Amino acid sequence: MIAARNVLAFARLELADALRSKWVALTGALYGAVFVAFLWLGLRESSVLGFTGLSRVLLNVSNAVVLALPLVVLIASSQVVVRARTSGLFELLLSQSCRRAEWFAGMLAARTLVLLAPLALVVLAAFSATPLLGRDEALLAVAARSFAVAAALVWAFLGIGVLISTASRTAERAIVFALLAWAIASALHDFALIGLLLHTRLPPRLVFLLAALNPSESARIGIFTSVDPELSVLGPVGFWIANDLGPARALAVAIGWPLLLGTGSLLLAGRSLARADLVA
Repeated sequence: MIAARNVLAFARLELADALRSKWVALTGALYGAVFVAFLWLGLRESSVLGFTGLSRVLLNVSNAVVLALPLVVLIASSQVVVRARTSGLFELLLSQSCRRAEWFAGMLAARTLVLLAPLALVVLAAFSATPLLGRDEALLAVAARSFAVAAALVWAFLGIGVLISTASRTAERAIVFALLAWAIASALHDFALIGLLLHTRLPPRLVFLLAALNPSESARIGIFTSVDPELSVLGPVGFWIANDLGPARALAVAIGWPLLLGTGSLLLAGRSLARADLVA
């Protein structure tokens, strides 16, 4: 049975390490810088495909979300297990009256807080600044849906990053695998799907399924449902989503699939850690 006191102690240790290494400040600064850059570039035009005000803001933020969040999360999580193994932390852990699962739970709680807290502050700042850009209806609901989608995306890549860290024997391999995972999610998957569509006529539902398998693309679709329930910007696929699947179900997929992917990856990582040799 996992002892809550030990989990809390490990979480405090991980948080102290994150604060000492400036991870929280770096994460918040990177979120803010990337989001501001995308907003500035997007707001240079008075309107894009009919999107104005908050809709235009969220349309550009979605591009920042699918690029910045996976990279930050993978960098923050792909080193945790392999670094603990090579630094001797696990060796110390084996000499204490605690379990591996307790360290894993404490580490996961701390990393989740470090990654989500700056994101919540950025969303709150954007919500506070929207009166300067024109207040749309149901602003709070839109901001909440966007944060839920982004949080699910963080959870998905947190699980992938921890799984990579568990499977890697060295920190260098973990970094390479993390960058490869980010490249596949941010670019290579889209290029492969576009290449397939150029050579083969696929039904809209199959295109949606292939796109939604990528958690970054499912997050983009989920944010689009907050901006434009008709999803006209997605063309025939958006028409099928709006009329057959529905914006509510599309949003559920955008949140549910990344959560399922992240949870499955973390379960695999925890199982591997329970059986692996903790000493490098």
